[in-house]
Amino acid sequence: MDFSAYLKDPQLSLAGKTALITGASSGIGLASACQLAEAGVHLKLVARRQERLLATQAFLSERFGVKVEILCADLTESGVIQKMDDANFFEADIVLNNAGLASGRDAVADSRAADWQRMLDLNINAAFEINRQVVPRMLAQGQGDLVCLGSIAGHISYEGGAIYCASKHALRAFCECLRRETAGQNLRVILISPGMVETEFTQVRLGSETEAAAVYADMTPLSPADIARQIVFALQQPRHLNWDELVITAQDQGGVKKVVRHSTP
Repeated sequence: MDFSAYLKDPQLSLAGKTALITGASSGIGLASACQLAEAGVHLKLVARRQERLLATQAFLSERFGVKVEILCADLTESGVIQKMDDANFFEADIVLNNAGLASGRDAVADSRAADWQRMLDLNINAAFEINRQVVPRMLAQGQGDLVCLGSIAGHISYEGGAIYCASKHALRAFCECLRRETAGQNLRVILISPGMVETEFTQVRLGSETEAAAVYADMTPLSPADIARQIVFALQQPRHLNWDELVITAQDQGGVKKVVRHSTP
């Protein structure tokens, strides 16, 4: 009896590939940049904070010997797509659409139009447009990996999250459509949908370090490195295998509203 078909396939090498990462100056974007660089992937990093980008570029290029290009840009600003195109940032083997935000947690009746617009501009408009730019290039080169950062909020809606949840539902639907459109063309569309991850995301949303800390009090949330590991692992799978979506939560989280907190003795 031949058991070879039942043994684990070797992981694909990512060395020498190039990855475009948005929102790369902190959190999941930064962790993914670090772990992909460790795997030998050259990087094109986009974020708003120039100082952090420069520090990341210096560290990763020296530590891992990969090429790191940076572009300081706000993805919601007019002309940013052209700016990325002019810098050849859409020429990549891997694209991680990571940039996103939640602004406030007010009920619809009490919410502000400005908060709505910020989320729609970044979570939907910018993400969709970047995908539209890179997909034809990946199809033309005969191969590509498109990873989008979703959320458990793309599955379960909750009070105070109408626009954020709607944006992540929209991203999930977009990825499902794109997956069907590109099936069989060696372009992998991968949606990563985390639950509670301790990043600056929550502080930005709530506008308070104290309130953000309370969200993760007495439980163990996911870390940016946890999510980056899943992204890298998905990319290392044999090319016939596509992770359509991975929903990943902390063991202490049983859903959007179900969080088990362990009191300190």
